[in-house]
Amino acid sequence: MANEANIGSVNRQVDNTGLVSESSSKLEWAQIAPGKVVVANSQRAWLYQPQSQSDRFARPMDCAGSFATTKKLLDTAIAAAKVAVKSDSRPPALTTTRWIWRLASAYHLTSPASRLFTDAAVGFAANGRSNLESWALEKVEEETGHDRLALLDIKSLGYDAEAIVEELKPPAAIALIDYFTRSVQDDDPIDVVGYAYTMERLSLGIEQDYIDKVESLIPPEINATRCLRVHSSIGADAGHANENVEVIAKLSASERTRIARACYETALMLFSPPPGGYISDDELQEVLEPLKVN
Repeated sequence: MANEANIGSVNRQVDNTGLVSESSSKLEWAQIAPGKVVVANSQRAWLYQPQSQSDRFARPMDCAGSFATTKKLLDTAIAAAKVAVKSDSRPPALTTTRWIWRLASAYHLTSPASRLFTDAAVGFAANGRSNLESWALEKVEEETGHDRLALLDIKSLGYDAEAIVEELKPPAAIALIDYFTRSVQDDDPIDVVGYAYTMERLSLGIEQDYIDKVESLIPPEINATRCLRVHSSIGADAGHANENVEVIAKLSASERTRIARACYETALMLFSPPPGGYISDDELQEVLEPLKVN
């Protein structure tokens, strides 16, 4: 559930110097877009633009991974997407109405997740990757039931939850699930790992103060942050992100490169404003009003 609470911190991940420290004995790198390479060591990471085909970082990465460098690589790929978007557009101020919109988004992101991770496990098994098959099956267990939390939150606010999610289909959530689905259907579903890491990593930016902000908009007797708490720094995602890095760091260089690129592509969708602009509170209210439940 990415929002303004968790995108500010990623800006600090990118160092644009483009210089390689001579003391860096361990490096990982990945081309995340044409002419754009992320280079990482255990201390820092930066964006780099290769000057020629003979440039070391113009060639595919050929080294083993480690927890520290792989984490820097992935986190900076995510941060690079925020820099690339370069948009002055800001989400509308958070209101109770707007919170229902975000809960609808959370529902659409979580509803197909268990099924898609199950399909990804089948794809990994077909490629003889038992480690990633096990990883995907773990994700099935972790994600099961999260869509019901979003529905419960909407219902707690006094609305027909099933009707709300049928009417409200936030474009960003739909685009992300389309990407997730295409990744699963690929002959090699490795991009799924990058998608999952990005979603869980950005959840860590949601801290208690943001949860308090949401709850300040809602009567104290109403619980409408169940789904948010699970996908936050105080929920299950806090441990999942590092667990993902431990798995990814053991993969081949080509696999880690694809995962870093998938992190960048996923984050681009998360950070980009809707092409048609944000739906207004008035438009939202028109949809919500008939769906109130006594």
